[in-house]
Amino acid sequence: MKLYTLENKKLSSVRFDEFKLEKDIQTLVEDNLVELFNLEFVKSEFTVKNFRIDTLGFDKENKSFVIIEYKKTKSFSVIDQGYTYLSLLLNNKSDFVLEYIENGNDSIRKDEIDWSQSRVIFISPQFTDYQKHSVNFKDVPFELWEIKRYKNNLVGLVQHKTSSNESVNTISKSKDNIVNKVSKQVKVYSEEDHINKPKVTESIKEIYSELKDRLLNLGDDIEIVPRSIYISYKRKSNFFDIHFLKSGLWCWLNMKKGELDDPKIITRDVSSIGHYGVGDYELFINEDSDLDYCMFLIKQSYNKQG
Repeated sequence: MKLYTLENKKLSSVRFDEFKLEKDIQTLVEDNLVELFNLEFVKSEFTVKNFRIDTLGFDKENKSFVIIEYKKTKSFSVIDQGYTYLSLLLNNKSDFVLEYIENGNDSIRKDEIDWSQSRVIFISPQFTDYQKHSVNFKDVPFELWEIKRYKNNLVGLVQHKTSSNESVNTISKSKDNIVNKVSKQVKVYSEEDHINKPKVTESIKEIYSELKDRLLNLGDDIEIVPRSIYISYKRKSNFFDIHFLKSGLWCWLNMKKGELDDPKIITRDVSSIGHYGVGDYELFINEDSDLDYCMFLIKQSYNKQG
């Protein structure tokens, strides 16, 4: 992606300010982990069983660990390293939980972690076509992010998106292969995993389809992120989460108690009780719901997360 400045109707290209060291990328990301990935920082240079993890983060929303690796070279294997680190995590769960607690984070038990949502984020100024292709499977628990630094204190971060519907397990011949072992515990969820549950009726699918169209029309900066329990619609962070039920859509708005303007009072305050999703307001949508009014509520959360 090329960047330009516009002054007096004339464009001028913004020059790259190359990262000199891999550590420069690491420091930048760790100092801005919440802003960039909405992750809690746990540890830099975390060592387990003679393996060193560049950055260990924690996804509080999904209660899962996230491993971040930084690369300036183009020779490393994404697929091999990614599955090695996930295997390391899954085989040494207590070490990761202990590190989380010892670094001043909240107390948490091993059985409270959702290990199925574990993932690895690779960050590099540039990935080769081979590296991108090697993770082009629908269920690979890795993310590739290209980072660029420019003059004038500009930083760009772009994710390489997977475009294939093929499963990584199709390339794994042996049942003892590390890919198969990790895949038994780690799952990358899709919209279809939620929509095609046996309990979801055609009526609910139609409601979701119409709601989805309306949600995406709110802006071109929306990302759909399927989780294990619900589907998240995100800007900088979640603004709307949806869990499928037989009778309708169980939803949450990412607004603090007292922030939402809901004159018809169709939402429920869940600020003091446990619940799925993010935010203090719960909304139930079914075939009798007024979607226009629901979108009036949802848009408030969308604007809040901009």
